[in-house]
Amino acid sequence: MRYAYAITAAILLSGTAAAVALEPPAQTAQNEPGAIAAAVPRSGAPMSFADMVAKLQPAVVNISTSQHIKVEQPANPFAGTPFAEMFGQMGQGGGNGGAPITREATSLGSGFIISPDGYIVTNNHVVAPGAKGATVDSITAIMIDRKEYKAKLIGRDPTSDLALLKIDATNLPYVKFGDSSRARVGDWIIAIGNPFGIGSTVTAGIVSALHRVTGGGAYDRFIQTDAAINQGNSGGPMFDMTGAVIGINSQIYAGQSGGNIGIGFAIPAEDARPVIDKLMKGTKIARGYLGVGPQPVDDDIAAALGLQKNHGELLRSIEPNEAAAKAGLKVGDVVTSVDGKDVTPDQSLSYLVANVTPGTRVPIGIIRQGKPMTINAVIGTRPSEDALAAKVATGDDDDALGGDDGQQQGGPSASANPLGLTVQTLTPAIARSLNVDSSVQGVVIATTDPASDAGQKLKRGDVIISANGTTTPTPAALAAVVAQAKRDGRDQVALYVQRGRMPALFVAVKLKK
Repeated sequence: MRYAYAITAAILLSGTAAAVALEPPAQTAQNEPGAIAAAVPRSGAPMSFADMVAKLQPAVVNISTSQHIKVEQPANPFAGTPFAEMFGQMGQGGGNGGAPITREATSLGSGFIISPDGYIVTNNHVVAPGAKGATVDSITAIMIDRKEYKAKLIGRDPTSDLALLKIDATNLPYVKFGDSSRARVGDWIIAIGNPFGIGSTVTAGIVSALHRVTGGGAYDRFIQTDAAINQGNSGGPMFDMTGAVIGINSQIYAGQSGGNIGIGFAIPAEDARPVIDKLMKGTKIARGYLGVGPQPVDDDIAAALGLQKNHGELLRSIEPNEAAAKAGLKVGDVVTSVDGKDVTPDQSLSYLVANVTPGTRVPIGIIRQGKPMTINAVIGTRPSEDALAAKVATGDDDDALGGDDGQQQGGPSASANPLGLTVQTLTPAIARSLNVDSSVQGVVIATTDPASDAGQKLKRGDVIISANGTTTPTPAALAAVVAQAKRDGRDQVALYVQRGRMPALFVAVKLKK
């Protein structure tokens, strides 16, 4: 028995030892004092920025422009009558028969010197004409010691909102670009600029976010900060704690106040430096272009089409004879990648394509009718911003499908319909009355149920071209898609909708239960 107990005890003890050895190590809180102290370098929280600012501030300048604007005047309504001169003197048409008058204007911003011989970086909008019909007469750079220099515009790039100036001087204090790709959320930064024209001002804060997209443009990927940035800070530098320029302050989210509320945006140095280098060399800036109208895949669209959230962008239009059309991309395709890089909210389709050299053949990952595919496309050259604006001059309005007109037309038939809509086939006569192009085919909304999701997003006269990627030339075709969606267990459908002459949009609509 003694030996038996001894063997049993040994087995139990060895089992206990094994259990202790396999037990995972105790987990500590992420913000345990000891762990945080080890993660934060001593220089990460300076007692003062004064020494750094003393070195950097002389390289930051205030930028002002002098402009003149031709303003069209209304014609004198009393022209040709005995009262023409009297009412002209009182301001009715200025007494000049409606001829334009010239007014003076100014603009204020910031910039920073990047070479001892006087090259200065700023925002394009700081030195561009401030209004239609305006002309910039002169640009002035003002140093911290209030010494003024006339500046020459070397080059500007509206797409990235960057401009390069040159002043005639030597041995100037200057600063260098840093590596913004190494910036991390939570890093200290300082901003120097000329807010509201009051003079050189220094503010401090942290990197609040990286790769912040504010509008989805070709160069729309900013560093967000809570450092105070106001009107006049545009074009000024954002410095990291080594004194390197990691961003160019460019935008603010002002809210209703019109001033700083702790949300400012800077162009990352990694995006700005290549543009500035080309402007300095006089090299033409060419960017990639697909020729598509992309639309984000929001939660509703993703649910309606069975797609992954926050991944890819939906093509709502394809421009004829451009790269996308030549490659075979179609309206309704979801582009998920460009040359192996994923399309995400932080990395938009426009951004990825713009950074491809025109003429390059790249694989485009898409989802078409639920199936992943790869299509090779030869990237074209992006037109100027003015040319792009002219293409959507017919009224490209992403909020156009939120109007209230016609929502009170809902009757019993609309209320009983799973979509909350009644529709009829679009005829040539109806198309003409709605100012819809004769090539458009689909069903037109006759009535809506105001209580439905569709009734909140669509209105009488909207044309539904397709639903969930299937064309809907008749009411029966639309009803079939809705029925199939319900059988598939989906509670939303994605409608491709045309309103008048505006570009068509995909709109996800919840089905009534």
